[in-house]
Amino acid sequence: MKIAQVTPLYEAVPPKLYGGTERVVAHLTDALVDLGHEVTLFASADAQTKARLVPVRDQAIRLDPAPLKSDLAAHMSMLGEVLDRADDFDIIHFHTDMIHFPLFRQVADKTLTTLHGRLDMKDLAPVYKRWGEFGLISISDDQRKPLSFANWKATVHHGMPAEQYKFHAKSDGYLAFLGRISPEKRPDRAIEIATKLGRRLKMAAKVDAADKLYWEETIKPLVDGNPLIEFIGEIGDHQKSDFLGGADALLFPIDWPEPFGLVMIEAMACGTPVVAFRCGSTTEVIEDGATGFLVDTMEQAIAAADRVHLLDREAVRARFELRFSATAMARRYVDVYGDLLAKRPFAEKPLVDVVTPLRPLEERSFAIAG
Repeated sequence: MKIAQVTPLYEAVPPKLYGGTERVVAHLTDALVDLGHEVTLFASADAQTKARLVPVRDQAIRLDPAPLKSDLAAHMSMLGEVLDRADDFDIIHFHTDMIHFPLFRQVADKTLTTLHGRLDMKDLAPVYKRWGEFGLISISDDQRKPLSFANWKATVHHGMPAEQYKFHAKSDGYLAFLGRISPEKRPDRAIEIATKLGRRLKMAAKVDAADKLYWEETIKPLVDGNPLIEFIGEIGDHQKSDFLGGADALLFPIDWPEPFGLVMIEAMACGTPVVAFRCGSTTEVIEDGATGFLVDTMEQAIAAADRVHLLDREAVRARFELRFSATAMARRYVDVYGDLLAKRPFAEKPLVDVVTPLRPLEERSFAIAG
């Protein structure tokens, strides 16, 4: 198949530091190429990809030192480039929320849109009702709840390249928090869990400008002077394997409807179990008692973090490889692409994928539950 992948322009593909959506697009794109498909990636020029790259900006927006820049203008220019080439592709796969809907209405039947963020915001429902012809992919079943009426085609859980993460049979005796310092991520809970257990906690986290006050007034005072807490700051992909693999457990103490949570499967790829609050997608990602523990209260979280050593780290890695590898994700997307092609007029495009034969819909599972 000839497939276009259209990514946001905020981070490089893959990101140099923090970043979720662009990281997933990078891994999906490379996995599709490995499966034999002809893939074109629309992204900034600093992307690293196995696909054909169409650069639409000189560099990703967040790390661009230019004092004045327009993210809207950058994305509009990219969409114009994609629209000009729309006839070149069997599938155009967007990861840009809903910004392309008005422009691509005439070719909506050859597009798919994966939604990567939370969907419980006030203004979203009218958009997805007005442009209901666009097929949507959710990254967890839980993510769909605020827009249950929308044109959902499948749930496809994220995946990561297995070879990127080194399995660690033994930990180095600390707990880990990885992600972003923000109220909904609840780093304060992670600090409390570690402190009450008398365990070391390493925090590798980004502080956005919007969360600087929260960091200064709420979290930094909990870190300063606490000998158990080590704040590392933002880290890149090349550092994650050692950081996560050295941990007894990843603490994922969220307090919001997390659409997926890449860090959970990154930890699992290293053999590290996850202690996660039962919120958002965590019940779909973590298998309680196998790849980690799901908790509802701080008391349960503290108890769970104290018994993670009972879990089999080899089994945690094995479940990652089965459920959350980049190849597994790409194959699930290929099934969805095939369904989309099969519903198009016969004369428009061939319906058979010679690389990955299509399976009957009833035999497929896009979001494997275990």
